[in-house]
Amino acid sequence: MDKPKTNQSLPKWSLAELLDDSAADAVSLALADFESKVKIVESWRSKLKADMTVDEFKLFLSDIESENIAGEKLSSYAGLKFEEDTQNQAALALMEKLNDIFTDAGNRTLFFSLWWKDLDNESAERLMQAAGTESYWLKHMRLFKPYTLSEPVEQAINLKDTTGSNALNNLYSLLTDKLEFTLEIDGEKKTMTRGELETYRHNQDPKLREAGFKEFFRVFSETGPVLAYIYSAIVRDYYNETVKLRGFSSPISVRNLGNNIPDSVIEMLLALVKKNAGVFQKYFKLKAKWLGVSKLRRYDLYAPLPMPQKEYGFEEASNLVFEVFGKFSPKMEEYARKVFTDNHIDAQVRKGKHDGAFCSTPLPQFAPWVLLNYQGNVEDVETMAHELGHAVHSQMAKEHSIHTHHSALPLAETASTFGEMLLMNALLEKESDIQVKRYLLARMIDGTYATVGRQGFFALWEIAAHKMAVQGATADEISEIYLSNLRDQFGDSLELSEDFRWEWVTIPHFYSTPFYVYAYAFGELLVYSLYKMYQTEGESFKPKYLEILSAGGSDSPGNILAKAGIDIASEKFWQGGFDAIAELVRELENLSQ
Repeated sequence: MDKPKTNQSLPKWSLAELLDDSAADAVSLALADFESKVKIVESWRSKLKADMTVDEFKLFLSDIESENIAGEKLSSYAGLKFEEDTQNQAALALMEKLNDIFTDAGNRTLFFSLWWKDLDNESAERLMQAAGTESYWLKHMRLFKPYTLSEPVEQAINLKDTTGSNALNNLYSLLTDKLEFTLEIDGEKKTMTRGELETYRHNQDPKLREAGFKEFFRVFSETGPVLAYIYSAIVRDYYNETVKLRGFSSPISVRNLGNNIPDSVIEMLLALVKKNAGVFQKYFKLKAKWLGVSKLRRYDLYAPLPMPQKEYGFEEASNLVFEVFGKFSPKMEEYARKVFTDNHIDAQVRKGKHDGAFCSTPLPQFAPWVLLNYQGNVEDVETMAHELGHAVHSQMAKEHSIHTHHSALPLAETASTFGEMLLMNALLEKESDIQVKRYLLARMIDGTYATVGRQGFFALWEIAAHKMAVQGATADEISEIYLSNLRDQFGDSLELSEDFRWEWVTIPHFYSTPFYVYAYAFGELLVYSLYKMYQTEGESFKPKYLEILSAGGSDSPGNILAKAGIDIASEKFWQGGFDAIAELVRELENLSQ
């Protein structure tokens, strides 16, 4: 195997397609262009009428799309510029400036969504039929008609959010980003960031893992009451707006309508997560044996299993992913390669660069931008397959407009997780070493637990926590419910220490995006079920799968999946995903005998 390349020889992306900042006034010109497009949309206010012609309406939609494209280019440029160097103060300042500009533009053009939602059904249907790829965006917007308020109230809510819930989220980030942690390493006390501490919480040494977790929760528990107060304030604000003012039946119904999935489907999904907790509990008991302990502690949940060191050079890893994707579909390989040929990948490890990995898909006409921190281990190859899966999904749907390009959250992980699964199964097929096979399978199940079990129970806790916060529960009471949730999740499969009661205040999604987390469980279970279909149907499955990706966000998840013969209201379908996970656990159990 070739060795990983040095940081200097790994690729670093170009953002020139979003904004060529070689000219000093590039940002100013882009801002002026955006403002001109906002004014064009504003000029339509008096022209929007129930009896307007189809051609007039299509011209208006074109102007809306032009404004959104200009805004997305600016927003993505600033965001990616900051992610490549989080110490870049100019990028941070531009992001903050754009937040104010986009809030103002949103209020100035708010009249369209209000007019559209209020339009009579006959006129709306006539215009939607001529809207082409924009049709679903328009249809989805009208789902919110019963929950939409008057223009002055909607504008006031937008302004309130800037200095209300958005400001509280910024305060949460300010408080948690500056936290420092101290660990004694080889007799020397070291002060470190959360990201640096993460290495020790997942260390091979069980004592270091325990020390890392204890220090993590010690620091967070000191700020815990303040962070809990911020959470309760955000939740009450969310409840007041969505349930009291808008009339939603429950806080989670807001997210469900945004995803266009019936409440009953999510209720069934979360009930199945709880019902199948034993699948993961069995795995944790197996893992305890391999780690040489009678029972795992919660500190040991993600403890790595021993594995012979393997390194993958960057070129070797990318070619491996291309090969696996190409074997399934030449189109998938073509789109994965395009990220590289368009210079849209940043794989270097640099000081100040965003940790982890992501795929950013600003606009349909561009290959996505992929960020990695590549160091050559098998996890990095798996991450590459995951993020390039996202990139394939985006490009498969490139024929749609900016409004229907991105899939709904529950389908957003379909291609990424499927790409990971293709890679891991290819590695398992090639591997003869039992220890390596066990390691790879355990990696898959660890990731599946983190996505299905953990995120599903997160959502169950959120439902209870929102209700409690509105009723005035204390930080200790919410923490106790969180600990009870963990006990249900793990049963007798591990030892759970009291310090995990504060884990919930460490998770930003609970603050910034309520009920976002169940989309992970939905997506992962969906992929397990899809992969099971692939194993059964072979080549005849591939067109169905590619059609799902090509749909992007042009229809509801239920309708998109129905075309592939999947009924999201079927408990049997979702249980099939859990059954596939259980098969992996049994396969892993057989390797240890």
